[in-house]
Amino acid sequence: MDYTDRELMVVCAARQIHDGENVFVGMRLPLLAFALAKYTHAPNCVGLFELGTLRDTPASELLYTMGDPANTTDALWATRTLSVMGLMAAGEIHLGFIGGAEIDRYGNLNTSVIGDWQHGQITTRLPGSGGGADIASLAQRLAIIMPHDRRRLRERVDFVTSPGYGYPDAQGPAGQAWRQRVGLPRGGPIALITTLAVFTFDPGTGEALLSSYHPGTTIEQVQQQTSWPLRLAPACAETVPPSSQELELIRQCDTEGVWTR
Repeated sequence: MDYTDRELMVVCAARQIHDGENVFVGMRLPLLAFALAKYTHAPNCVGLFELGTLRDTPASELLYTMGDPANTTDALWATRTLSVMGLMAAGEIHLGFIGGAEIDRYGNLNTSVIGDWQHGQITTRLPGSGGGADIASLAQRLAIIMPHDRRRLRERVDFVTSPGYGYPDAQGPAGQAWRQRVGLPRGGPIALITTLAVFTFDPGTGEALLSSYHPGTTIEQVQQQTSWPLRLAPACAETVPPSSQELELIRQCDTEGVWTR
């Protein structure tokens, strides 16, 4: 069965969505993951968009931006960013999706700068947080989607824009304990979905665990493109590929392959 790595990532992202959940969707692949989940195993999930839109149905047309008219048409609620962020601060968002330029073994994300920012030796300036830090801090669960290569999957990111499980320090370990220490009583990454693999996270240590490697890929190839020594989840195996139904639904939503080709 022919499919692209992005179509597989959409399927893996949709698998993170549970029925009845409030999902902070975002754009590109998570947008398609929300639609796929609605049409298959999670018909009662609700999607929220940073612009201030809340929907219980996928938009009738492919969205190129959150502000496209199709995203407002038939929305349950067309409000403003502060309102949907307020729902997240209140703990009402079960799952949030974000991406990043860099991620480390503890799920900390960088979308700010590349280089030694403390000494003014910045080589690349990135877009910044947007709502990423809010989602990473306040959603009950966080799923991260990004391409996979050694420059992105770092032992330690150059700048922590959006917190994952922190770092071990003199006050204690990384993981949920770190989030508690810094005042983030809930949440944290539960999945990192890449072009090569899917990682879960050990909440005790905060470390990423290789959960599955995509068809056509090996654990050795994943390690070659990852800057930290891999830890394998107990049931690590090949990623379950998309079904014909899943691919058909994705391609109905993205007929020209704008986000998936």
